[in-house]
Amino acid sequence: MKAVIALGSNLGRRFDTLQGAVDALFDAPGLRFVAVSPVYETDPVGGPEQGPYLNAVVIGETTLDPHTLLERAQGVERAFGRERREHWGPRTLDVDLIALGDLVLGDPELTLPHPRAHERAFVLVPWSAADPEAALPGYGPVAGLLAGLDTSGVRERAERTLQVPM
Repeated sequence: MKAVIALGSNLGRRFDTLQGAVDALFDAPGLRFVAVSPVYETDPVGGPEQGPYLNAVVIGETTLDPHTLLERAQGVERAFGRERREHWGPRTLDVDLIALGDLVLGDPELTLPHPRAHERAFVLVPWSAADPEAALPGYGPVAGLLAGLDTSGVRERAERTLQVPM
């Protein structure tokens, strides 16, 4: 099943944190690398005043069930010092499961597709770059969703490229 995973960081060594997250996510069985987006610097959305984020999207093929993949994502966040103190507050690392194939899931621990992905340019711009034919289950083609969003707060950082796992 295709897994779409969004990464973000706005504290500390942001790029190094994103690279470490990619390395950690794909360093265990059950998730095979497919594609990675360019890195984007993005304006924060919601929450308190805070600095800009670096964001990227990675795509993998997984044999893991959704909750196991969520546990892996949250474990990577913890490994990079993520503390959940303030809703939409600054963070060393955010790892969000955006979509798992066409799966639609709504339980107390995990909602798929991600409930706000369709309105977040900082997710859709990188996802579209990594997979131009992408579609968000229940919402349609990512390119069509982007057409209705303000993307001015999403700037590609072409000088920063995440290395893909071997």
